[in-house]
Amino acid sequence: MAFKPSRPSPPGNRPFPPRPSSGPRPFNRGPRAPEHNINSYIRATEVRLVGDNLEEITDLVGEPVEVGVYATSKLQKWAEEAGLDLVEITPNAVPPVVRIIDYNKFLYQKKKREKELKANQVKVDLKEIRFGPETGEHDFEFKLRHAKSFLGEGNKVKAYVQFRGRAIVFKERGELLLLKFMKELEDYGVAEQLPKLEGKRMMVIMTPKKAGGKKKTD
Repeated sequence: MAFKPSRPSPPGNRPFPPRPSSGPRPFNRGPRAPEHNINSYIRATEVRLVGDNLEEITDLVGEPVEVGVYATSKLQKWAEEAGLDLVEITPNAVPPVVRIIDYNKFLYQKKKREKELKANQVKVDLKEIRFGPETGEHDFEFKLRHAKSFLGEGNKVKAYVQFRGRAIVFKERGELLLLKFMKELEDYGVAEQLPKLEGKRMMVIMTPKKAGGKKKTD
C-alpha cells in the first residue's frame, strides 16, 4: 500500500514558536519598611525611654512617664493611648533608646533640618592658576589678585608652574615663584604642602583660612 506524502503546512497555518522567556517576573516587595524601627517593629523586650515631651505624655496616659528603662510592651501601650508612635532612635545601644513621638512629624522635621543644612553648606571649588617659569611681575600681580579673590570666596586655589621642553632646568625658578605666591597669600590661605614637582608641572594647593568668608580686597 502506497503512502501519500504529506504536504507541508502553508506558512500562514504554522503554529507560532514559543515566546522566549524574558527572565523572572519582578517581585512585588510590598510597602516600604519604615526608616526606623517603630511600634511592633521593635524587637527588644526592654528599651530606654528619653525625650523632652514626657510631661505631655504623662497627661495623655494618666500615669507618670519619666526617663528610664521600661518593658517595650508597656511603652507601646502608652504610645497607642497617646495617639503617637514608639520610635527606636538608637538601636545599637544596650538597651535600645526610644522616644514616644509623632513619627511622621519626626521625619518631616528631620528632612527639613537636612535640607537647611545642605543649603547652608558652602560649595568649595578648586580654582587653577597657571604660571610659566618666566612669568613677569605684572602677570604675577594680576594672577595674585585672582587668587586672593578665589580664597576670599572660600575656594581652594591650585597654582602651578608649567615647564615645557628644556625649561625643566629652571625648576628652581618655578619653586621660588610659588614660594613667593604662598608668602603673598598668607592672610588669605594656607598651603596644604610645599611646592612639589609632578612630571613637568610644579604645584601648590592653597586652602582658604575661612571658607565662605567675605572677599578681601587690596
